[in-house]
Amino acid sequence: VQLAESGGGLVQPGGSLRLSCTASGFPFSAYGMSWFRQAPGKQREERELVATISAGGGSTYYAEDVKGRFTISRDNAKNTVSLQMNSLKPEDTGMYLCSVKTSQGDFWGQGTLVTVSP
Repeated sequence: VQLAESGGGLVQPGGSLRLSCTASGFPFSAYGMSWFRQAPGKQREERELVATISAGGGSTYYAEDVKGRFTISRDNAKNTVSLQMNSLKPEDTGMYLCSVKTSQGDFWGQGTLVTVSP
């Protein structure tokens, strides 16, 4: 299983970013996918779930603090899952990682860094 995130960067408060995660090594369309955030100074165990999308894309979940600002989507033909982030706030800063829970265990990408600062 391989997960590769991209799209992070430095953005001013109120700005937008679109993160992407390309997956391989497993039947992508059979599994829900998630985005997590690891804030600066936090440990791996303190990663926060940001959003989840079901295998078919018909069901989504968002953390309360990103509802209405972030949108998760997926393209099963391209094995990608995306996170559109609008109205970004400084507290959104962190490493964003995509993750999948399969029958063989939980897998994570290396992450892409998002910094929201004036």
